[in-house]
Amino acid sequence: MLGWAISFLIIAIIAGVLGLGGVALLATDIAQLLFFVFIALFIVSSLVHVIKGNTPPPKA
Repeated sequence: MLGWAISFLIIAIIAGVLGLGGVALLATDIAQLLFFVFIALFIVSSLVHVIKGNTPPPKA
């Protein structure tokens, strides 16, 4: 998901340079939304891992 956020950010930068303000604004909003969703999911995943306390399986 972080890759999608970076992709939309790059699209926004290119659109801004080319003078496409509406496209740049929309791509920036999407990138920002995806970034915050990614951060929220990362925090939830980290908390679940800490609470469960599971260790990774041993390497074979």
